[in-house]
Amino acid sequence: MAGLTTGSLRSLLGPRQAGHSLPATDLGALSLPVGDDGVVVGEDAEGRSQMLGLHRSTPYDVLLIGGLWTAQVLALRAAGTGARVTVETGRPQAWTTLAQAAGAGLECITLHEVGRVPPMGASVGSPVVVLRDCGMRPPRGRVVSSPWQSVVTLLPYLSPVAPRLLRSSTLVGIQRVSPQEAGQIGRILGLAEQEVAALPTLADGVTLWCAGKDRQWIMTSATDAESGLLGSPRRMD
Repeated sequence: MAGLTTGSLRSLLGPRQAGHSLPATDLGALSLPVGDDGVVVGEDAEGRSQMLGLHRSTPYDVLLIGGLWTAQVLALRAAGTGARVTVETGRPQAWTTLAQAAGAGLECITLHEVGRVPPMGASVGSPVVVLRDCGMRPPRGRVVSSPWQSVVTLLPYLSPVAPRLLRSSTLVGIQRVSPQEAGQIGRILGLAEQEVAALPTLADGVTLWCAGKDRQWIMTSATDAESGLLGSPRRMD
C-alpha cells in the first residue's frame, strides 16, 4: 500500500551480472551510503514487517488517531533511520526522557513549544520528521510538510479538526476508538462495515493504517530497549 512496504527482502532478486572484486588493502577506502527510507512500524497479520515511508521527495502528511506510546515508538524509530525528529508539544514532560535517551547525547529528537518550531532545513541527506503532539485542537502548523520533511500529527481522539485532517492526510493510522468515532471515521474514509466494527475492539498496539483505498492492520511491538524506556503498548496515557 502507499506509505507501507513489506520489510522482508527474501522475494527481491538483484541484477544478474558478474561480481566485482578489489584487493583487501583497498577495503578501507570503500564507502557506501547505507540507509532506508522507511521506519518499521510493526507486523501485519502474517507476521511480515511493515515499513512507514516517511522520507520522501514530496510533502507527506500522516495522521495518527491513537496513543502517545505509538507516536513515541515512531519517533524513536525515525531517529534510528538518521532523521532529525522535531516534536511540537504542549506536554514536554511526556517527551523529555525520551529525547534525552534517544541520541545518547546527540540532539536527534528536539522538543519545541506549540507554534515555536523553527525552519528545519530538510534535505535528502538530512530528512526531518515533525511530530505534532498538540492536543485535541492542534493549530495549523508554522512548519508544514515539504520535500524530505514529513509531518505526523497525533490526535488522542476525534475533535472538530479531525475531519479536515482525515481528508488532507496522505496516510491515516487509527487505533481503538469509540463506536461513535469509528462510525464517523468510517464515513470520511470509506471504510468497510467490518473495519468500522473492529475499531472499538482493537488491542493496545494495533493500528489500522489507511492510504486511499488501501488498508493494513499492523501490530506494533516494542523492542527490549523501547520497553525499558516507554513501557508496554497502551492506547490510553
